[in-house]
Amino acid sequence: MSTPLVIVGTGLAGYTLAREVRKLDPDREIVMVTADDGSSYSKPMLSTGFAKGKAADGLVMASAADMAAQLRLVVRTGTQVVALNARERILTLDTGEVIQAEAVVLATGASPIRLPVEQQAPERVFHINSLEDYRRFRDALPDSARVLIMGAGLIGCEFANDLLQGGHSPEVVAPCDAPLPGLLPTEAGRVLQAGLEAAGARFHLPAVVTRLTGHESGVTAELDTGVALKADAVISAVGLRPDLALAQAAGLAVNRGIVVDRYLRTSAEGIHALGDAAEIEGQVRLYVQPLMASARALARTLCGEPTAVTFGPMPVVVKTPACPVVVCPPEAPEGQWHLHASDDINHVCRFEDAQGQLKGFALVGPEAVMEKMALTRALTSG
Repeated sequence: MSTPLVIVGTGLAGYTLAREVRKLDPDREIVMVTADDGSSYSKPMLSTGFAKGKAADGLVMASAADMAAQLRLVVRTGTQVVALNARERILTLDTGEVIQAEAVVLATGASPIRLPVEQQAPERVFHINSLEDYRRFRDALPDSARVLIMGAGLIGCEFANDLLQGGHSPEVVAPCDAPLPGLLPTEAGRVLQAGLEAAGARFHLPAVVTRLTGHESGVTAELDTGVALKADAVISAVGLRPDLALAQAAGLAVNRGIVVDRYLRTSAEGIHALGDAAEIEGQVRLYVQPLMASARALARTLCGEPTAVTFGPMPVVVKTPACPVVVCPPEAPEGQWHLHASDDINHVCRFEDAQGQLKGFALVGPEAVMEKMALTRALTSG
């Protein structure tokens, strides 16, 4: 019986890994297993669909059948792995099929965090973390809709910008003092807020939704500030949590994510984890560039050339064209943000250690983001 490489998950991580393995080994037997329809699409594009006038099908780059033919592999769609014997690398599928694998890669992704308040009007609350989520939300949204966004992080701000460009009216509620609290210093976040507000968004900061009441015409959100907001729909964008159930049931070491080393190896021999589900030496990296670097390194490892993943400076481009943002978060918290240059619509911030060495940067505004390449080079050379 053959023993293929089995990749669990056909998101950006899974398909990128399969593509990289195929470049190195044209004949490797690969089986991919996914609970959805296996469509290939870029998840970051979910928060640009309204601006581009794209329905869900318009974001699909290739079907599962197309990917199977293109990469010469097998894709099991609509299928879940119900058990993983980590020691023997045996996967049991909900179809009853049992697969003995040469190696297993868990690219199971992450799921949205759900707030208790969402249960008060579940039919009006949407989490947009997949193509099908985007389809349901878009189909449910009337023209010129009022949309309440819970969360002012990267996804919340990107959807606010996208909805504005699609002719909708977003209102953002979050318990922080300024948008992107985990990425930007407060003053830079307020510049982003001003840019989105100038484009038509409204922010309620700091505030939390204490009650949601659904009715025929939409939903009413009560805030802890005493304000009541009416909306047609709610987007919950309060963060993601790595999907650990399969790994936990298999007895693999988990923490915030599936624990792996720089070779993406889990605590069981022959089993690796990749993408949003993986915690690489204590860090869960939820951005595209670390995922791509991890997939390239893991492909080499799986093809007989053990390769540790390395991460250089990887600036994150936030998709908020109403107020452009680029941020390169510091790897370590030791240091301080310093405002380097600013005006009403631009902020250049540098994160420096005690010796004044550049360790990260945040650029907000159309002129500020032009500093991206120079500061990235400075980080690389430093």
